[in-house]
Amino acid sequence: MARRCCRATSRFTGEIHTNFRESFISTIVLFVCLTFPFTTEAGLYTASDQIVILTPDNVDSVLVNSTAALVVEFYASWCGHCIAFSPEWKRLARDIKEWKPAVDLAAIDCANGDNGPICSRFGVKGYPTLKFFHAYSKPDSKGQGFREGPRDVRGLRHKIIEKMETHEEPWPPACPPLETASKAEIDNFFETNGVEHLALIFETSNSYVGREVTLDLLQYENIAVRRVLKTEEALVAKLGVTDFPSCYLYYPSGNFTRLHVQNEARTFYTYALQRLPGVLRAGNTPPVTSDLLKNTTEDQWRPFNGSRVYMADLESTLHYSLRLELAAHPVIKGEALITLQRYISVLAKVPNAALPEGVRWVGCQGSKPHFRRYPCGMWTLFHVLTVQAEEAAGKDPQEVLQAMRSYVHSFFGCRACATHFENMAKDSMSHVGTLSTAMLWLWSRHNHVNNRLAGALSEDPHFPKIQWPSPELCPSCHGVKKSGEHTWNQEELLTFLRSHFSSEHLLSDYLEKEAQLLSRQKESLVARQQEKEQETKRGAERRAREALAEPPPGQEEEEEEEDEEEAQEEPAAEEEVDQRARREHPGGKTFEPPTWVKLEADVSRQSQRRPSIVGLKLRPPQEEIVDLDSFVNQHYKAKALRAAAAGSSRVKRRTLQRQEEPQPGAGLEKEPGLGLGVQPVEPEDLLGQRNTLQKRILTGQYTGSEEEGALEMYPHPNKRRWMSFLSVGFSRLDISLCVLLYFLSSMCLLAMYLFFKNRLRLRRAKVALP
Repeated sequence: MARRCCRATSRFTGEIHTNFRESFISTIVLFVCLTFPFTTEAGLYTASDQIVILTPDNVDSVLVNSTAALVVEFYASWCGHCIAFSPEWKRLARDIKEWKPAVDLAAIDCANGDNGPICSRFGVKGYPTLKFFHAYSKPDSKGQGFREGPRDVRGLRHKIIEKMETHEEPWPPACPPLETASKAEIDNFFETNGVEHLALIFETSNSYVGREVTLDLLQYENIAVRRVLKTEEALVAKLGVTDFPSCYLYYPSGNFTRLHVQNEARTFYTYALQRLPGVLRAGNTPPVTSDLLKNTTEDQWRPFNGSRVYMADLESTLHYSLRLELAAHPVIKGEALITLQRYISVLAKVPNAALPEGVRWVGCQGSKPHFRRYPCGMWTLFHVLTVQAEEAAGKDPQEVLQAMRSYVHSFFGCRACATHFENMAKDSMSHVGTLSTAMLWLWSRHNHVNNRLAGALSEDPHFPKIQWPSPELCPSCHGVKKSGEHTWNQEELLTFLRSHFSSEHLLSDYLEKEAQLLSRQKESLVARQQEKEQETKRGAERRAREALAEPPPGQEEEEEEEDEEEAQEEPAAEEEVDQRARREHPGGKTFEPPTWVKLEADVSRQSQRRPSIVGLKLRPPQEEIVDLDSFVNQHYKAKALRAAAAGSSRVKRRTLQRQEEPQPGAGLEKEPGLGLGVQPVEPEDLLGQRNTLQKRILTGQYTGSEEEGALEMYPHPNKRRWMSFLSVGFSRLDISLCVLLYFLSSMCLLAMYLFFKNRLRLRRAKVALP
């Protein structure tokens, strides 16, 4: 029995090992997923949605003792109804964004294992569950659940207002009163309030417009909004109100006037009241028109038409993008290179655009240098490109959008902005199927960004973030539903976008003339070339100065070996002197150039060569340093040689003897016959000095004739070689390493042979068993 079991085990050993390995890997993966569920799960909301994401770390600090009321959605990311409801929750967050000091929205994913205890703590059993938490809630508060009701933005907004009105003390400090006002309160209003404008919204009892506008103006100063019911007959009669709803502006002097808007609805009231003179978002510096005229920016202020697009803004955007932002990436390769190619191909569609030298903002200029400018120009550029793509009848509706998305993701300097834009692109860009849809998608995302950044520190108080286009710019783009909700007229909006960003609508004001631009670019190019040439010249001079530096101390140690080699080279030097003497003219007026001149030229040529590979390893380049004292000494000797040769037509041949190298300044006694201040020297002396100089400077061996000045950059290390094969030298260390590697490889082969031999022997033994 045991043998049979053994035989069966041996037959399926490979399969058992494979199954065990697969099971082990599966166990590890399951353990990681269970231990770190957040790595495989993703919630339905991000920070870009203007919704507070609750976690175990912040739930108490957000909900307990908060100065603002909160509405929390408890959801599960796997719940289909929660997924379908998430777009409405995001739209609601954008709709009541101005209410944040009084009420805010939050969400928590109960499907996340870490959040499970929190959802159980608040008694959540189904999804999605909405709970309202009053301001200054206690730690044991479980919130007030929303009863069954509408789940659209309008219904949820009204439900929140009802919850706010039932708020018990203490009242949220940032929330204005939502109850109706009486005539007595209005008459004494300015005695206790220092605002400049009082807006009275007359409506019926079942209308929410007054309370919604009151919360919309919550973050603005120098204005107050009160709700007046139709039943307040005394005040209605005093102002002569006949339409409900309607808005009137009441002043401290007792005067009043009706606020004229395109439609009597919440959105139009809010937009008009936010732009009254003196009304400003809390925390912003009041805009002063005189500052604009006096130039509060680095450049002179340029008057412009806010309803037009300027080519100067597009060209300034191209300059900053191509010359500054892309220049921050020294190496562009892979996906980033593909992104750049796609971006450039899209930019080629910009009509009649040039790449200027510098920026000149017009429609995108801000009241201060850090406002608007490049972000404004980037949005304008891509709006123009989407319209140009439709005019050119492009085939790919997402060409511009994908180029914009990849560029922002890879190169846009504001990384937080790139993350927000990527979240928007992942959410809905895939639904774009036509060129007109691409225009509308970009417009809607731009308005989402305006809504998110409204009131931020980056908002220019002179150019507040609004839902664009405004009612003044495009009245037909705005509409009102039967329920009183604002709506966009898509057809009219498309017509406006095609006209506003068309090539015929672009203004060329403040543009530099093309001839001047080309002239400046040419001058700049010439200046850069001259600067490059000067830099090259300075580099050559610097290398020449380095060549005249003192020799390193290591060279003195090699002088003994060089002296021994000089004795062997003396016969060859004598023959060279004889040849030189025979080539001279009888008159003695024509001479060969001094050998040190040729040497200097050869050294400069050698310095530009790259070191070669000799002996299977890279030899370090030798330092090329000229002894300045020897250089001066050779110079005077050369002059003395020419003076001596002028008086004699031939050079006497003498036995070449090694002389001691003169010290700097030695032998400078005056000679009346020469008039050079030095003693005449023989050519043999100069030649010997030159050979010594070659060896001391280049640590090489003189191999050619003196006239050619051929030098070998690296000496033949015959004394250092231990073995030579095929003109390649091997040291003792090389031979030792080879022997060691050969021994190790032999041991490895022997071990492998023994392992497989024993394994084969065991397998034969098992097969032989009955």
